[in-house]
Amino acid sequence: MSEKHMFWRGVWGYLPAQIVQGVVGFLTIVVFTRLLSPEDFGRYALAFSVTTLAHTATFSWLEASMARFWAAERTPEGLATHFASLYRTSFALIAVFVPVAAVAVWLLPLTPALKLAVGFGLAGAPIRNLAKLAQERYRAAGEVSKAAWVDMAVALLGFGVGAGFALAGGGAASPMLGLMLAPLFVLPFILPGELRRSTGGALDRQRLKAYAAYGYPIAASLTLALVLASTDRFLLAAFMDTGAVGAYHAAYTLANRTLDILFIWLGAAGAPAMVMALERGGREALRRAALEQGEILILVGLPAAVGLSLVARPLAELMIGLDLRAAAVMVTPWIAASALMSGLIAYYFGLGFTLARRTGLLLVTMAIPAVCNILLNLLLIPRLGVQGAAISTALSFLIGLIACLVISRRAIALPIPCEALIRCGIAAAGMTGVVSALPPLGGLIELALDASVGGMVYAALAVTLNAAGVRDLLRRLIQARRSAPA
Repeated sequence: MSEKHMFWRGVWGYLPAQIVQGVVGFLTIVVFTRLLSPEDFGRYALAFSVTTLAHTATFSWLEASMARFWAAERTPEGLATHFASLYRTSFALIAVFVPVAAVAVWLLPLTPALKLAVGFGLAGAPIRNLAKLAQERYRAAGEVSKAAWVDMAVALLGFGVGAGFALAGGGAASPMLGLMLAPLFVLPFILPGELRRSTGGALDRQRLKAYAAYGYPIAASLTLALVLASTDRFLLAAFMDTGAVGAYHAAYTLANRTLDILFIWLGAAGAPAMVMALERGGREALRRAALEQGEILILVGLPAAVGLSLVARPLAELMIGLDLRAAAVMVTPWIAASALMSGLIAYYFGLGFTLARRTGLLLVTMAIPAVCNILLNLLLIPRLGVQGAAISTALSFLIGLIACLVISRRAIALPIPCEALIRCGIAAAGMTGVVSALPPLGGLIELALDASVGGMVYAALAVTLNAAGVRDLLRRLIQARRSAPA
């Protein structure tokens, strides 16, 4: 399978999963901002940040190694050793993680409600790791349908279980219970088959050292990225209260999750295709594959970020509980800009470090904006409150994007899709002008009007300008359809 075919097969294959993720993400905001008090929603936000940081710091290096080193294996024996090394190490880490997490939750000076939410979240981290290892293998192998169904099952089950507990009065711990139990339901269907792949293999310490040298800097850089994205919540809790955390998290989730779904969708297809291009075609094949994927990211991501900023008010009126709505409207444009830059770093420009196996440089790259974010939050939150946290995040990701572009020259510098950026920028500016002139009808009517008109204007301008080669792509699709046998 060529890397180009692999990319587009993944794009269409992962689309249903990302639709489900999008629907669940929006339902999470709609349901939990209404079933939970602002304070409980804030406690959930803090618990989610803590557990995500713990999972990333402990397990993500194994997940990254599964994805990156699978494509380089050439023999059944090598694959068996690959699986044995990763899974045996994973079980060893779980054996240490569980008691350490339990003691930490017991000793931390947290309120009972927050302690319960954090405890359930940490208990689910090992379960999510085992599911994630299988999913990363599916993606690396191009088994799109399997990876997609795991995504959909975990998302739907997690939301359903969490909403059920919230209706029963579970409070801040309800969403975390969903996150813990959902992958547990999935594991019996995927884990036995994955463990059988290690049959005949043994833990190879040399391989494990290579995996650690590659994966630990990724884990550390992802941890720093999470620090960059979550420091504001802890500082808001320190300077203000958990209600402010809840308001900020609702707005952040609404804007960031929308963009994140788009980037995860394209990145799930694009990253394996770029690995395959580099391993089998060299730097020139990688450059061609990367440029096409970068153009698609701009074509989709830029109008999504601009569109979210344009519909911040009617979207918040529809999606977010009344107590949290005003803050969401205020910070959504800043979070949308942050999400766009974060996606370009994580799912495009930052891949140059992992492709070159120079993940130590990735760690340096992420340390710069993480430190800047802490300093900016300390400066701006006491003065501007929730808006100060949003501005700090946007400025920090801008600094991070610049740092990534500069430092990636020492690894593999992926091409900047300048032409696509200019043409898509012109189309997005035209969309902004038209949508801004529409009447403020409020609620669902205004949201539907702004989104439909804005989408049509952007699409028309993008096709006219041939932004990211979209007109050429449409022409090829039409020709292929006409030439297909009846």
